[in-house]
Amino acid sequence: MTTPGGAPSAALRTAALEQLLVERGLVDPRMVDAFIANYETNVGPLNGAKVVARAWTDPDYRGRLLAEGTAAIKELGFGGAQGEHIVVVENTPTTHNVVVCTLCSCYPWPVLGLPPSWYKDPAYRARMVREPRTVLAEMGLELGDDVQITVRDSTSEVRWLVLPERPAGTEHLSEAELVPLITRDAMVGVAKVAAP
Repeated sequence: MTTPGGAPSAALRTAALEQLLVERGLVDPRMVDAFIANYETNVGPLNGAKVVARAWTDPDYRGRLLAEGTAAIKELGFGGAQGEHIVVVENTPTTHNVVVCTLCSCYPWPVLGLPPSWYKDPAYRARMVREPRTVLAEMGLELGDDVQITVRDSTSEVRWLVLPERPAGTEHLSEAELVPLITRDAMVGVAKVAAP
């Protein structure tokens, strides 16, 4: 497996690197498997979706989440590395927040899992700051000129999580019914949550 330029694919390079680390006794393959399984099943966008759904259905929790994101997220049992200080901002019909990390790929792992490849892409990181409306449109999110866009820059000190707008027509849905609607992209601010 190679890329169009002839370089080995990311999957092939990753497998080769893991094999070298295991062969040299630097990494236990069971630890690698456990780490991957943890981020696939216990940590990830599903956690963030649970946080958002709770905020949509519980006004008191929503207030705590917007006032002190990290503590409110911990109320639901989510926390850990890369989630030591999470600030939550709310999207409204007139204000849209979008998250980027201009330095590297700082990301709130406990609630969103591992960052997607586009989030780490230098073009996304640079262009989102300069021309957010254009980049969002290219990603499929058209916002009216009356919507103010604020770009939030995640750092090693603070990670951002977007509380997306609750879609119209979902008022009758329970917290559990809302969770599957909420995507990672909506919690980064590059998409909106669609009604079912």
